[in-house]
Amino acid sequence: MPRRPNDKLPENASDLEPLTKAAILLLAVGSDRAAAMLKHLSAQAVEEVTRELAGLGRVPGALQAQVVNEFYDVSILGAGGAEGGLDYAKTILKNSLDSQSAERMLGQIQTQVQKTPFSFLQRAESENLLTFIQDEHPQTIALIVCHLPHHKASEILAGLPMQKQVEVIKRVANMEQTNPEVIREVERGLESRLSSMLVQSMEKAGGVETVAEILNLADRATEKAIMEGLEAEDPDLVEQIRRLMFVFEDINKVNDKGIQAVLKEVENSELALALKTASESLKTKIFKNMSERAASLIKEDMEYMGPVRVSDVEAAQQRIVDIVRRLEDAGEVVVEGRGGDAEALV
Repeated sequence: MPRRPNDKLPENASDLEPLTKAAILLLAVGSDRAAAMLKHLSAQAVEEVTRELAGLGRVPGALQAQVVNEFYDVSILGAGGAEGGLDYAKTILKNSLDSQSAERMLGQIQTQVQKTPFSFLQRAESENLLTFIQDEHPQTIALIVCHLPHHKASEILAGLPMQKQVEVIKRVANMEQTNPEVIREVERGLESRLSSMLVQSMEKAGGVETVAEILNLADRATEKAIMEGLEAEDPDLVEQIRRLMFVFEDINKVNDKGIQAVLKEVENSELALALKTASESLKTKIFKNMSERAASLIKEDMEYMGPVRVSDVEAAQQRIVDIVRRLEDAGEVVVEGRGGDAEALV
């Protein structure tokens, strides 16, 4: 049964729909990475997951951790293909042997599997594994590669800087039998570090604010496609998102002092390009905060610029929007309707 917006989330990730898991994952990775991830989805998928994210509400840290760990298992451990495991082995043994023999043999196999050092890294893709361990101490890397298949150990070594390659190889060559407790301690440390990398905050909330933040960081094409897709089905949601987003035309809402601060950081050529498709009201707002000579030069640049690509104009506008957002965060710009009206300027 589809989840309704702001319904209470279950305690276990196994009870979540795939769409809700995807929304929680976008929330967990942060706005920058979420915006980048949306580029790789179809328009329909983006629309669906964005709507789900908008109605997500607060996500308990434990549930978020389950979703992230499940994603990790699917991605880094390559769970997309056929895969064995103890459960699979148990099924085969029970279908082949009598129950007593099957249990005895499974116990022996399970003991051997559980004793395999660094088993949680054994099936990782070499590229992903290298990313994870490359900053470890050479002794730790040496201990890990000694317990990897030779072909994978070779790939890991090839990806390390030359000096670290030498340090690791020396330690591998001189390594004797390692105390099992030392191995377990290194394993625990790696698993702990992996956990902290994947889940950096205990609890986050979805909602319209999160969607607006993500879309502010997405490229214009992605933002436009998402908003158009949502508007066809939920115009009220789109209006809520737009009220929280900041686009180029919203510079109209910036106070005069803020406009002047922004203009100090924008080249004339960039401003002329950005204003090419701007409304007359925004142009007027910009020009009245410039000297007459500067405004005249910008107008001349726009007049003699000739045809330009819309994508170039939008890129220039986005760079200026980024400046406004940075200055707003620094308190140098006040934007009407985003907390500025209630603030007294002195």
